[in-house]
Amino acid sequence: MIHVLYALAVRLLLIIAVLVPLERMFAARAQKILRAGFFTDIAYYFFANLLPNMLLAVPLSALAWLLHIAVPSPFYAFMASLPLPLRLALALVAGEIGFYWGHRWMHEIPMLWRFHAIHHAAEDMDWLVNTRAHPVDLFLARLTGLIPIYVLGLAQPMANQADIVPLLVALIGSFWGFFVHANLSWRFGWLENVIATPAFHHWHHTNDGPDVIDKNFASMLPWIDRLFGTFHVPKRQFPRSYGIAAPMPKHFWGQLAFPWSSQALPQTRPQD
Repeated sequence: MIHVLYALAVRLLLIIAVLVPLERMFAARAQKILRAGFFTDIAYYFFANLLPNMLLAVPLSALAWLLHIAVPSPFYAFMASLPLPLRLALALVAGEIGFYWGHRWMHEIPMLWRFHAIHHAAEDMDWLVNTRAHPVDLFLARLTGLIPIYVLGLAQPMANQADIVPLLVALIGSFWGFFVHANLSWRFGWLENVIATPAFHHWHHTNDGPDVIDKNFASMLPWIDRLFGTFHVPKRQFPRSYGIAAPMPKHFWGQLAFPWSSQALPQTRPQD
């Protein structure tokens, strides 16, 4: 455990060394580095990188076992024969589609929104907001992203054989999550239709009114939102405000308990 915490701390310092200077030079909104909730989100960083991953091991192992019983072995042999870059690209797309629907359900199903609301309660957007998420939220989001990858034989296609694809998908997704939450004013023109950018994801976090909330659910591939009619990225604008309409406890343990509190009822989506 000490080694894991040390690795997480080193990774955190590297992220800070890259993104904090960029946010100071190219900020979309002027705000302090140590903004409200900064240290609470640091606690989430360590918590989110430990508990949900341990919980995922059980359902994913059970899923892999069931699939290797139910699915003909030649199918998995074929998937295992694919070049790693192709299998990784297919896994990223399949995982994105699964994550899109898991994320969308987090907004549309009141019980799930209680957990996801903690992530959206941030009123200042920066790279560290990526870590602010209830463990139940993280568990379900990651599970919905991984299920299609396993079902299609893109992860561990041969039973009892270690596979690098799920790890690469997780690493790429984690890096991109920090980037799209960052307080960066960069715009990328036509590329914003292909790959998620800070502007794309900041509009997902907007609290600017009912006409613009519940958009941009994909984490890396905006064309999935176009496919399902939830894409919204104005050419030059960033949101005026972020957050949710309901009050949220300021401290870590209060936020973890929030989904079970009376404050979480009824559904507390932005501007509802």
